[in-house]
Amino acid sequence: MSYYRYQNSSYNRPSLIGGFRFFPPVIKYLLISNVAIFFLADFISVFRIEGFPVAPIISYIFALYPIGNGFHVWQLVTYMFMHGGFMHLFMNMFALWMFGMELENTWGSRKFLGYYLLCGFGAGLSDLFIGPLFGPAGPTVGASGAIYGVLLAFGMLFPDRPIFIYFLLPIRARYFVLFYILMEVYAGVTGSPDGVAHFAHLGGAAVGFVYLMVDQERLPGKQLWSRTRQRFVTPEYAGKISAYGKDNVVDAKYYDVHSEEDHVNQQQIDEILDKINQGGYQSLTEEEKRILFEASKKLN
Repeated sequence: MSYYRYQNSSYNRPSLIGGFRFFPPVIKYLLISNVAIFFLADFISVFRIEGFPVAPIISYIFALYPIGNGFHVWQLVTYMFMHGGFMHLFMNMFALWMFGMELENTWGSRKFLGYYLLCGFGAGLSDLFIGPLFGPAGPTVGASGAIYGVLLAFGMLFPDRPIFIYFLLPIRARYFVLFYILMEVYAGVTGSPDGVAHFAHLGGAAVGFVYLMVDQERLPGKQLWSRTRQRFVTPEYAGKISAYGKDNVVDAKYYDVHSEEDHVNQQQIDEILDKINQGGYQSLTEEEKRILFEASKKLN
């Protein structure tokens, strides 16, 4: 594992040794599926069905539409795999690889996939219910909401990791993430007419934040519950609760179960002791060790 320094702090950067992969399974399949769906949809959209273009039909089925205006439940998942253009796709996939690679290597594939989909799902809900309060609602596509959750997780898990803007200017991950979140808040609240679903981005980051707080057991409610319990529960009663059932737990003992055939006589013990004198304890068989163990228990 390589060791790096960033001014007054340090971090560990995983090397290629020890299972670290540049394209872990979930990242790889997400990249492949998003790229494949984009080009497949782009190819199919050139066709027509009875004179009608296919592109609006694909968008109507798979993009995330406002409630009451074309919304279907499955769109909360499918919209994450739809993109509005090649640059939209490229930037999202590059960010997914750049920030998600180390998360998946750290968490494992199953946890990372669950986190990614959860953030994307939360981003969709935020776009449906909060976005219309600050501007006109319309169909939404892209994995940006889920990726903002990935970006937030990277900033929280690796806050001092330097990120090079335009490959030149280094900035700590915590400040990089904070800057992007504040920009999204400003653009969302002011209703920036750029066609970007800012509240989907913020929703993905918010869901990711809550997930990480729960996962790391850092929710304020846990400390509040501990203080409330100490105030209203007497120490004596708390001790009884903590000690409940202790008397009913009995340590299991090895070789406690045996039959009448396991009777050990003094001659066998003497022979085993002689064998130890000649070849040491390691020369005993498992049966001889068991006999010696039984004999020592009887002496105790």
